[in-house]
Amino acid sequence: MGTAADGIETLRTGLVEPAIALGWQVAVTLTPNAGRWLRANGELDRLETLTGFPVRGTPRLPTEPRPHPVADCYVVAPASANYIAKLATGIADNQDLTQVSEALGTTGGRACPAPGVGASHRDSAEGKREAGLWT
Repeated sequence: MGTAADGIETLRTGLVEPAIALGWQVAVTLTPNAGRWLRANGELDRLETLTGFPVRGTPRLPTEPRPHPVADCYVVAPASANYIAKLATGIADNQDLTQVSEALGTTGGRACPAPGVGASHRDSAEGKREAGLWT
């Protein structure tokens, strides 16, 4: 799973390739904006070739077969602040959020959202530390 946050451009090299090297079977679902970003830079095609599965970004029709195997765990990386807020309040308005929300509501469902922290957040926190506002 991935959202349109700083770091999504390294989803393949930073998460998918290492997971496959560990022997995991990986399928990718993206929020609509993340899908647009990765389609524009060619990463979407690379992810599909690497995993052997289509990258999902939209729901399938009920008559269509499931394009991904049943997941043992969902990793959301990077998870934007917007994504975390929607997940916390139960707003599942895209395929990515729907899958993770359903997993969290299922016995034994596992999900690991990894918040994306962009440069502006890092710079802001560092500035506050330097000003003595944070320790």
